Amino acid sequence: MFLGTYAPKLDDKGRVILPAKFRAELENGVVLARGQERCLYVFSTREFEELADKMRQAPVTGKQARDYMRLFLSGATSEVPDSQNRVTIPAALRAYAGLGKELTVIGVGNRAEIWDTQAWETYYAEQESAFADTTEEVIPGLF
Repeated sequence: MFLGTYAPKLDDKGRVILPAKFRAELENGVVLARGQERCLYVFSTREFEELADKMRQAPVTGKQARDYMRLFLSGATSEVPDSQNRVTIPAALRAYAGLGKELTVIGVGNRAEIWDTQAWETYYAEQESAFADTTEEVIPGLF
């Protein structure tokens, strides 16, 4: 499970060192994909395969499902961490998420997300108040 917030740097070759707490889950491979709000999703290969299996069950006749799958899967890339636990983020994904040198990596349960630090701080500032003031169920059966 991915939890917490980390502040790694993007090196000149577009690589990021994975947070130590995520390494065991990601050592056999990661899949990077476009995420909502212009971040990148980071899945373990196993988790991504489970997600892809669910996506394959979507009806081909559903335009919204087709559109989503095209954008999501066409930008996804499979990577294997190197001996120093670095993963290369392809240029197209770096551009999509507007990544600079300063990154914020957050754990979101079944995935991690990579954000440009300034974008994360802006998002967090906009969302924190609504989070603190939530008075109705947001996640069915939990909160």
